[in-house]
Amino acid sequence: MGLERLRACATYLAYRVSGAGLAVLPEPMASGAAALVGSALARRPHGDLAMRERHVARVLASTSPAAAPDPAVVRRWALRSYRSYARYWVEGARLPSTRAEVVRERLILDWGYEHLEEAFTSGRGVVLALPHIGSWEWGGKFLALEGHPMTSVVERIEPPALFRWFLSEREAMGLRIVPLGEGSGRALLTELRRGGLVGLVCDRDLSGNGVKVELFGEETTLPAGPATLALRTEALLLPAAVYSGPCEAHFAVVTAPLDTRRTGPLRSDVARLTQELAYRFEWMVRRAPEQWHLHQPNWPSDRDG
Repeated sequence: MGLERLRACATYLAYRVSGAGLAVLPEPMASGAAALVGSALARRPHGDLAMRERHVARVLASTSPAAAPDPAVVRRWALRSYRSYARYWVEGARLPSTRAEVVRERLILDWGYEHLEEAFTSGRGVVLALPHIGSWEWGGKFLALEGHPMTSVVERIEPPALFRWFLSEREAMGLRIVPLGEGSGRALLTELRRGGLVGLVCDRDLSGNGVKVELFGEETTLPAGPATLALRTEALLLPAAVYSGPCEAHFAVVTAPLDTRRTGPLRSDVARLTQELAYRFEWMVRRAPEQWHLHQPNWPSDRDG
């Protein structure tokens, strides 16, 4: 067995063993482990703290542009993000085996859920546009329990055995997963045209060829997929997020559907809707900056630096 295969096998086993262990741990112990891991990661020297601080500084500066954010405040918010991210991973490992009554009890329909209910009764397809906030999978499992299974696209990860396990875990939550690649767009179009629900995490442009938008006062790009799908299928486009905590509950927020009526060429309508998505995402992130699990370069100036 070559070195690469050994590494792949070790990665797969590490995820499987840790996932299985977290799933069977008593909840207080699992929550405590998440807090300890998050705190430990926040204390150790690492390169991504500076990137987290850059993102938090943008968010805070957008709330009070007249004064630069206090570096000490920026650092505190950035350090909190480690505990939030650790909680996300621990809860994600336990979610496939979490009982239905627990999911229903802990998901608080905090604001705007009537928009989603109206969308389901319209007979049209629904695109949920989601940022990397809190735990969107928790909302996905709740919707599946309510009879609205969500179809989503995920990137392939290596090794293949780990990706297959990842898919099985998401499917155990009631999510329908389409691997990113040739045919994934066609699968989403089919789902929407039959009146189904598609959920897309879309606050980061992985391809690098997305739509130019202004996000927290600086130009970057966001994926064109949500707007394009909605325009081509006449689906409703609703930005939404599911926040975690501060207690054991999760809080769902759904904003009103964007205006997807055609006003001009497809490209200009996609640009208009994607910019509106960026504004909605700004509002969602400001509610809990430490829960924005975006820790990679996301603006041209990040990459240039």
